[in-house]
Amino acid sequence: MTPLEAFIALPAAHGAGQKPGVTCVCSAHPLVIEAGLIEAHTAGQIPCIEATCNQVNQDGGYTGMTPADFRDIVMGIADTVGVPHDTILLGGDHLGPNPWRHLPAQDAMAKALVMTKAYAQAGFAKIHLDASMSCADDPIPLSNDVIAARAAALMAQSEDGATAGGHPPPAYIIGTEVPVPGGASEGHEHLVVSRPEDAAATVLAHVDALRSANLDHVWPRIVGLVVQPGVEFGQIDIDRYVSSAAAQLSEWRAAQDALVFEAHSTDYQPAQVLSQLVQDGFPILKVGPGLTFAMREAFYGLDAIAGEMSDDYVAGFLPKTMEAVMMENPVQWRSYVSGTEHEQKTQRHFGRSDRIRYLWPDPTAKAAMDTLLATLGSSEIPWSLISQHLGRLADDVADGTQLPVARDLVLGAIRAALAPYTTACQEG
Repeated sequence: MTPLEAFIALPAAHGAGQKPGVTCVCSAHPLVIEAGLIEAHTAGQIPCIEATCNQVNQDGGYTGMTPADFRDIVMGIADTVGVPHDTILLGGDHLGPNPWRHLPAQDAMAKALVMTKAYAQAGFAKIHLDASMSCADDPIPLSNDVIAARAAALMAQSEDGATAGGHPPPAYIIGTEVPVPGGASEGHEHLVVSRPEDAAATVLAHVDALRSANLDHVWPRIVGLVVQPGVEFGQIDIDRYVSSAAAQLSEWRAAQDALVFEAHSTDYQPAQVLSQLVQDGFPILKVGPGLTFAMREAFYGLDAIAGEMSDDYVAGFLPKTMEAVMMENPVQWRSYVSGTEHEQKTQRHFGRSDRIRYLWPDPTAKAAMDTLLATLGSSEIPWSLISQHLGRLADDVADGTQLPVARDLVLGAIRAALAPYTTACQEG
């Protein structure tokens, strides 16, 4: 069974009482992609790597990559770590007019149609259609019917793109009740779990829109519905999933027997919560900032270690460099921080929204990371320093399952953040 076939089979599996899940790694950072591929492949699960519409699009997005560029990077990394291409599921997240919502709807949708086709043509087989954002001349909010009609138009282009690229027809995720991509700013204390009647209305609107667009035949490939299960995170706070609060939603899904739920912003949820989400019919778990958070944590720990191990490296070099880079690029974090200057600095570096992740590709930041890794090289780091500065990995180093080498420790930190997802997705 191909990864796409296994993904399309998720609703049937859950309907039969099985509880498999899929972890969707939403990041463009090469180290996160590498760790995600290794973690899933080692566990015998589907390596699912996703890009968002803002990260990657025909205009380059904020990464400067087109869908084909992103695919090539993922597959290149897969080659280096021995993960076969045909085991990988590529996903496109929030595909719709969001990057161009400042334009009139007609213009924004024209761009979104081109983007969605490009994703499918590049071989992305898991497509989340999100046309929920109001454009410059749209009312706020959009009606279900308008959202669904736009999603159907995007789907038609996706179908054409897959055909043009010689790929099987994609699987789809629909739904508009999504958290802010990448985490909310603080002040999400009134988070409300989606109501079954709203989920039903979303499905009905899409059924009608597909029928009107002569896309009825695609419905069996609509695998998941995005809803709000009561899961969110901001810079400081986290909304933890409460199974009883989403019970009616889960019961509604079970009665449909044709869809599963996709849970966004699951970053930082406890391990037992992730397992409960899968058991409750949310088997598609999206994670991104939590992984780059773990990566940053590892790099900052290695910075302290390098200061201890090398006479030529001053501890604090990397955080100071990143602070300077962030101050030169306030657009990436300013609306996500609050409080005193000291509190804002703490949130810039250590906030759960991990806005620092947008700055790692900066040439100055990348040079600082390279300097740190070159300083430590392939030398084995003493366990005592790992225990002091990378404590979460100390036991793995002690029992021999984690190499005490700088780059491997970064990958290990990311995989440690992914491990609860791996467990949750295979417990079924």
